[in-house]
Amino acid sequence: MVAQPTCRLVTLGCKVNQYETQLVKEALEQNGYREAADGENADLCVVNTCTVTSEGDSKSRKTIRQLARQNPGTRTIVMGCYATRDPSVVSELPSVFEVVTDKRELPDVLARQGVHDMPAGISYFEGRKRAYVKVQDGCILKCTYCIIPQVRPGLRSRSPQEIEDEVRRLIDNGYKEIVIAGIHVGHYGVDTTRGRSGRKPFRLWHLFRQLDKIPGDWRMRLSSIECNEVNDDFISAAADCEHLCPQFHPALQSGSETVLRRMRRRYSVKRFLERLEQFRERIPNVAFTTDVIVGFPGETDEEFAETMDACRQARFMKIHVFPFSPRRSTPAATFEDQVSPEVRRDRCQQLARLERELAQRYYEAHVNQTLEVLVERTSERNPGWVRGTDRHYIPVELPGSIDDVGHFVHARGTVPHREFLEATR
Repeated sequence: MVAQPTCRLVTLGCKVNQYETQLVKEALEQNGYREAADGENADLCVVNTCTVTSEGDSKSRKTIRQLARQNPGTRTIVMGCYATRDPSVVSELPSVFEVVTDKRELPDVLARQGVHDMPAGISYFEGRKRAYVKVQDGCILKCTYCIIPQVRPGLRSRSPQEIEDEVRRLIDNGYKEIVIAGIHVGHYGVDTTRGRSGRKPFRLWHLFRQLDKIPGDWRMRLSSIECNEVNDDFISAAADCEHLCPQFHPALQSGSETVLRRMRRRYSVKRFLERLEQFRERIPNVAFTTDVIVGFPGETDEEFAETMDACRQARFMKIHVFPFSPRRSTPAATFEDQVSPEVRRDRCQQLARLERELAQRYYEAHVNQTLEVLVERTSERNPGWVRGTDRHYIPVELPGSIDDVGHFVHARGTVPHREFLEATR
């Protein structure tokens, strides 16, 4: 009897990468593979890489080497943005026998491993209580710091019906939260309805209106948006949708007008803040999270102070802080006045302190408020408690047991902490 082939999959980077790894995992399973157990040798390894920062490159190489050591004789397929950007370096790493530089080639690569049946979408999400659904790929912007348009060029949107079928399948399989993800989600539908296509426009807000009609006890969350892609139609749809979470992630990147121009971002700070207020007028208690790049070339103390001030005005609940990482082949990597690592580190710490202050203030506003918490795990610090996330993306801890994991629990906020909101059922 022929032994069942084994595989091991590792993902670095964004929600889209995690979705794409899950799609490959289900393709392998449908074609006879099973995931290797801990300590068991894997016949095939798949690494989905990231190249947003130099740390992503380094982690990708380290992961490939570790898998080669831990799985003697394995064959490794490497995909993802780092594989696309630097295939010659990746191909020289131990155990690597296929480098996928364009994910559209993935079915052909897998076919050479006997995998001839690629699923149209995913049916579950390994190890997670929420499921990511990729709705589009590609970015056509020209931000001076970003390598992604070079490694994920063009725009490709999935059909609304294919997305709806996938979301329905995931809900039927018990997933309570669906995260709508993409490389540039706000460009969803641009490639299919622009120019002379003859089709009526079908954009992101049309998509979540369509998905909102799916019945059941579930909720939907958007992974990210760009403020200048938010218009009155978007905000009206967001306010009307029963299942859409009142939490949005517009990426600020900098609160300085001069830095935004050097970044080649397409909005002003004034415009950004106005959009947030328009949301707040339509959606009470809406939460905003964001990304900020600290130490962009030439960033002065005054420009950084403007970023701190813009974050205070925006009243973000969470800020993902990224020290600037020069990416080869991007304009910003060649800019003069690179900010020293010490200054970048100090500014990251300042912004992190502000983030905790703003987060705690938002948590305080939800004391005595009703919360709908998706329980994701048991608490590490409090036996007999569980931890999860409410509709506004607030981390919540409350009394509970492992039986609550994967389910909604209704609770009331009681005590705001630095890292979470305590609640009672």
